[in-house]
Amino acid sequence: MELGLTDQVALVVGASRGIGAAIATTLAAEGCNLYLTHLGDGRGARDVAARVEALGREVEVEDVDASDFGGAPEVLDAVLERFGRFDILVYNAGITADAVIWNLAEEAWDVVLDVNLKGCFSYARAAAIHFRTKQRGKIVTVASINGLRGKFGQTNYAASKGGMIAFTAALARELGRFDVNVNAVAPGMVDTELTREIPQEYVTTAREETVLGRIATVDDVANVVAFLCSDRARHITGECVRIDGGQAIGC
Repeated sequence: MELGLTDQVALVVGASRGIGAAIATTLAAEGCNLYLTHLGDGRGARDVAARVEALGREVEVEDVDASDFGGAPEVLDAVLERFGRFDILVYNAGITADAVIWNLAEEAWDVVLDVNLKGCFSYARAAAIHFRTKQRGKIVTVASINGLRGKFGQTNYAASKGGMIAFTAALARELGRFDVNVNAVAPGMVDTELTREIPQEYVTTAREETVLGRIATVDDVANVVAFLCSDRARHITGECVRIDGGQAIGC
């Protein structure tokens, strides 16, 4: 099924590995040119860029801190300067700093909320200003089922992802009149480089929570994101799509 994304320009914030990398390469395979951001060691982002170029698409990579509020409009300016257009924002940047509440430091609360929620706000705000004038655009935020159901030891992370989901719904109401679609995806456990490093018992528990008997691949998430970025989903907005194999049914 063609998604009609050829020659559109997507900014993927947090694209150096895992879900972000898969989103970038999937959008490229659907015809998008990409502007990718990462923080720190750029080897992963350069690898993703090479895969994008191998698919015949143009790509630019920038090292930025997603929590830097002033950096978002500068990145958007760079996208427009490089490509001359901007059509899609995918906010995938996210971190964890887990601890039970009685051991959770203020710094751990702040850094997770700054990257996951404030960063989402800053990039969505910059995109909204552009899309409002353009009268068209797509925004997809990458949240988590833990923002819907909560998770022991993750009050900061759950708060940030729950905030992203509510933020997405509110933003969809504000931007709908400008023909801008705003949606969230909420993955459950996903097989990534990071989850392969956690104790196997946690992966097993997540798998047993699903009704499909498996955890997601990064492509499972990327394919839904690409669909939401396309006009195949033109009448979907303000939604949070769970990609969890039934892990959080009822939430």
